Amino acid sequence: MPDLMLYHASPSRSSIALWMLEEIGEPYDIHLLSLTNGDQQKPEYLTINPMGKVPALKHGGTVITEVAAICTYLADAFPDAKLNVPVGTPRRGVYLKWLFFGPGCLEPAMTDRAFPRKEEPRRGALGYGDFDTTMNAVAQALVKAPYLMGEQFTAADIVVGSNIRWGMIFKMVPERPEFVDYAARLAARPAVQRAEAKDKEIEAKTKAG
Repeated sequence: MPDLMLYHASPSRSSIALWMLEEIGEPYDIHLLSLTNGDQQKPEYLTINPMGKVPALKHGGTVITEVAAICTYLADAFPDAKLNVPVGTPRRGVYLKWLFFGPGCLEPAMTDRAFPRKEEPRRGALGYGDFDTTMNAVAQALVKAPYLMGEQFTAADIVVGSNIRWGMIFKMVPERPEFVDYAARLAARPAVQRAEAKDKEIEAKTKAG
């Protein structure tokens, strides 16, 4: 039995963790939850993640929640996949910046754009500042390099790239050339294709009952 267990609902943010698991290439199991049936709020799952959200990852006796934390953990736990920047390497600071930027800036900026407030909040009250500045920061990193860390594809690209790809589909992220090209590079990765195929299979089985 694999040491890795992903608590997963399809489709949801946990699809990001599913992609990450496919990238590291280690065996894992999936514990499927139905958000429609409220499985994420049932007592047995709340013992795994008291927030009642997916994903959660169990590695042996350790439980990790929050997508960026899961991706960071897996990249460090399985360094042979070369999805991290090792501790002690100066570039790790930039790598960690992007891992935190995804849930801390990019996703909130997208959400606020999709669900605007009645009153425009003060820029200083928002952790991401403003939408355009947030988008420009990502675009500038991709102008001269294929990935956020230059030539190296890392877990940061899984976290940030998932939001860029999903955001463009739902018109929450502008279709700038840097983003379109970046999304195409990510979509071509065999691991993301395997993860998406698994999600489609799960959805089909769920609909079929």
